[in-house]
Amino acid sequence: MNTIMLFLHIIGAVGMGIYAILPFVIGKFNQVSGEAQGGLASGLVAAGKIGQYSLGIQFITGGYLLTAGGKLGYTVPWIIIVIVIFLAMGALSGIIQGPLKKITVEAASGQNVSAHISKVRTLSTILFVLFIVIIWFMQDPWYA
Repeated sequence: MNTIMLFLHIIGAVGMGIYAILPFVIGKFNQVSGEAQGGLASGLVAAGKIGQYSLGIQFITGGYLLTAGGKLGYTVPWIIIVIVIFLAMGALSGIIQGPLKKITVEAASGQNVSAHISKVRTLSTILFVLFIVIIWFMQDPWYA
């Protein structure tokens, strides 16, 4: 069972890769026209949902892998830090969906979406940093 859970955990990590490219894709918003901005935002909403599902997979499989064998092999501070980072990523990935959906609607009607793009740019940068931090914690866990 550990092998299956580890495989699913790795699949979830690959799905979270959207957070690694998100700030760079969002940087292209200013280079495209209004309707194209809406299309780009629509694609990013779909990609964000994949990232959110991947976070769920990570949380479930990670919880199983933490407790496999009946004992915790990691220190409690490490576990708390990782859980807080995952919850922050989940919250931010949900929050970022609102401005992206507004960009989709407002860009189609020709409205100015620069304020929403600015929010998305900031949130995606924070998500990117959290993604890098969680990778660091995963590759260098604190064992009990």
